Amino acid sequence: MTNILMDRIDLHTHSNCSDGSLSPRELVQLARKRDLRAIALTDHDTVAGVAEAVAAGKELGVEVVPGVEVSAQYPPGTMHILGYCFSPSQPELLKALKRLQKVRAARNPKIIERLQALGLEITTDEVLNLSSGQVGRPHIARALVNRGYVSSIDEAFSRYLKKGAVAYVEKFRFSPQEAIALIRGAGGLAVLAHPFTLGINKPRELTLLVKELREMGLAGLEVFYPDHTKEMVVLYQDISKKLGLVCTGGSDFHGNLRDHNYLWNGILGQDLEYGLLKGLKDRLQRRESRHMQS
Repeated sequence: MTNILMDRIDLHTHSNCSDGSLSPRELVQLARKRDLRAIALTDHDTVAGVAEAVAAGKELGVEVVPGVEVSAQYPPGTMHILGYCFSPSQPELLKALKRLQKVRAARNPKIIERLQALGLEITTDEVLNLSSGQVGRPHIARALVNRGYVSSIDEAFSRYLKKGAVAYVEKFRFSPQEAIALIRGAGGLAVLAHPFTLGINKPRELTLLVKELREMGLAGLEVFYPDHTKEMVVLYQDISKKLGLVCTGGSDFHGNLRDHNYLWNGILGQDLEYGLLKGLKDRLQRRESRHMQS
């Protein structure tokens, strides 16, 4: 008899190699404690934690999928591309991610300077002390919470750090086509993360954009996500079906650096089942079979 509990998965998680609070091993340990069959480690602009997570997964009986989350240019809103099932040692991918890491590191002092100009006395050193990997806006947000300037990470983002806020600083991003090509070039599948952050309210307009991304090589949509409403899930499922895309989902777990995301924990009252990951694997297998035949 299949163990239903062990069919649960989470395909969107972060470790302290980017802006999460747990080490890759601790993340896998938590997944095992919560009876997850599989997780994907999708740190921002880095695959530094993948090897540790995969090793811990083999030891603890949790399948770990190599992943990454890459920001892409999309001026009207925010576009993130998730990569799955790629080779984390592929040279071109590593070179591109290193470029993004340098851009991120150069942006942080500029954000801190803007906050200081607003009278918020946080320092680069205290932000650096909050991270053991890449430093990003969540660490700056945590420093603001620690100082008592805001009551939560979400408030820090909404008041100061999100796109359009007073301390926000723009950074270089690859185009959607470049981001998708990087993931595909490393042998992986590209998935559009949390489509609601695009800021598109018209279903037809969203469908047309996703169709363009599919023509660039997009393989799937992140349908299940904590901030998605039931109506959004239905719409994203419908778009995926129409365009022949894979559906994925995840909690966007960051640990205690984010206030509202918890590993697995159900989304809209539903478990994310292993079938979502199987859909990704099947898509990858079909693509590899076509390449072998061509």
